[in-house]
Amino acid sequence: MPTKARNARQAGYIVAVVGIAAVTAALRLLGENINPTTVALAMLLVVLFVAARWASRPAIVASVFGVFCLNFFFLPPLGALTIADPHNWIALLAFLITAVTAGQLSAHVNRRAEEAEAGRREIERLYDELRSAFERASHAEALRQSERLKSALLDAVTHDLRTPLTSIKASVTTLLDELKTKASDASLAGLNEEGRRDMLEVINEECDRLNRFIEGLVELARIEAGEFRLRRRWGTIEEMVEMALARAKQLTDQHRVEVEIETNLPVVLVDARAVSEVIYTLVDNAAKYSTAGTLIHITASRAEEGMVRASVEDSGTGIPVELRERVFDKFFRAIRNGDSSRSRPSGTGMGLAIARGIVEAHNGRIWIESGAGGLGTRVAFTLPIGDEEDNAETKGKVLDEPSYARTEE
Repeated sequence: MPTKARNARQAGYIVAVVGIAAVTAALRLLGENINPTTVALAMLLVVLFVAARWASRPAIVASVFGVFCLNFFFLPPLGALTIADPHNWIALLAFLITAVTAGQLSAHVNRRAEEAEAGRREIERLYDELRSAFERASHAEALRQSERLKSALLDAVTHDLRTPLTSIKASVTTLLDELKTKASDASLAGLNEEGRRDMLEVINEECDRLNRFIEGLVELARIEAGEFRLRRRWGTIEEMVEMALARAKQLTDQHRVEVEIETNLPVVLVDARAVSEVIYTLVDNAAKYSTAGTLIHITASRAEEGMVRASVEDSGTGIPVELRERVFDKFFRAIRNGDSSRSRPSGTGMGLAIARGIVEAHNGRIWIESGAGGLGTRVAFTLPIGDEEDNAETKGKVLDEPSYARTEE
């Protein structure tokens, strides 16, 4: 037995004897006519205290010593261990049984409490271990997600930077070779005016493509860093749709575009250029992922209280349900039903990520659902209408002029 436990057990025996002796002395001072029942109850309290604090054995010692003191000092004949009245034998035996039983029960409860406390500590230890293991697993999963994101970023950068750079390099090389050829031998035929114009247009278009890609990266970085700022003004959804369609005119030349806006739709307090960027991105995607001649349907109407709902629907092959949330992740490009890797439209995978950032910055929500009759894809979003208090909050603030990246999804 450890020294500490042995010392505690010895202290229990000492307290048992001293406690019964102290109660006996105190009650003797009250006189010889004190009720033996009162004495028995007082001694029983000592037994319970010892049992709760030092377990059963010291409690048994307290019980036996209490029987001795009760008989010797309080049961007639006093000062002797003999008992004159047979009824007192019954009382003495009842006291002994009660004291021992109560002591055992108290000690048992104490042991159970100690076991429960030990169990609680063990559960806390296991919980801490489990939490540590979960944190390590979460960290490992975060690292894996980071690696996947890096791979996606490298793929996007490799494709969307290398492709325009290759075109620019080829066009510039052709123009330089023509100049060198003319310089060495003016009689050799070179590019005509139309050929040179084509080369310069390729360079111009690919530079625009690079610029859109870089602006998309910058805009995503602003959104993720929480530095995306809005210039809220009262305006109509109809005006924002018109702005987006004017910009997307070349994209929708081979499609039928139908706009359906609810009559008396209230004006909204939003950043019109940002919302127009969202609509343009959705129209761009609808044109890319649907065949020529099909319908692109744009709607706007009241939603739940204080909100307006807008949507862009195409007649394409649709997006699988399991991918509808992932398409809003940056650099993710879903292959729609029936698409092949060769026929899939090109893009950076940033358009919908930026659109979600803009909508959420307005405290709105954006999601994907199936089109009419379960065909095609409908991308819908909601925006709060706003009130005068919101408008007052924007007054007097110096906000950065936002640059909305014209990205390709």
